[in-house]
Amino acid sequence: MSLKIGIVGSGNVGGTLGRRLAQAGNQVAFGTRRPDGPEMKELASVPGARVTSQEDAARSADVILLATPWPATRAAIQGLGDLSGKLLLDCTNPLKPDLSGLEVGTVSSGGEQVAQWARGAKVVKIFNTIGYNIMDNPDFGGRAATLFYCGDDAEAKNVAASLARQLGFDPVDAGPLQQARLLEPFALLWISLAYARGLGREIVLQLVSR
Repeated sequence: MSLKIGIVGSGNVGGTLGRRLAQAGNQVAFGTRRPDGPEMKELASVPGARVTSQEDAARSADVILLATPWPATRAAIQGLGDLSGKLLLDCTNPLKPDLSGLEVGTVSSGGEQVAQWARGAKVVKIFNTIGYNIMDNPDFGGRAATLFYCGDDAEAKNVAASLARQLGFDPVDAGPLQQARLLEPFALLWISLAYARGLGREIVLQLVSR
């Protein structure tokens, strides 16, 4: 399955996912506020990818991948135009600036706020529980890293899971979008273990069964 994917947010997460999705055979458009900026030259050189404005990346895409810092997320969404019917992969986390907690939680989530801001879009929370280094290489000794996702639209979730498998993940459906209230603190746990507890970034929290 080859899709047109618009990446909104061209930092470590958006850049890594966009590059790998292009390598998997998808047509990727990196959306940025500065298409001519020097930092975009490397992304522009990725085979199967192009650099454009955020609005154009979203308008021309089958799938929009949102990878903005949380403080910039609402404004980024509002600048994309009408997102009705669009499939929106929300990779953001509502982290406090010092990583001490979440700006949103318990009775709501960043994913649910994204759905409110992107009215009519089919939002799937995914790629938010791991670091960009794991996105670049999800293989752990021949075992695929677990990747949890959630959303309210079954077709959108199927597409999201398919893209995750293209990148080598073992995607696990965590339920409706409200489950982002669990997946976002789960991301904070990964961050805490990697940094505060000193385990480093080359870790995943794996789902196993017997």
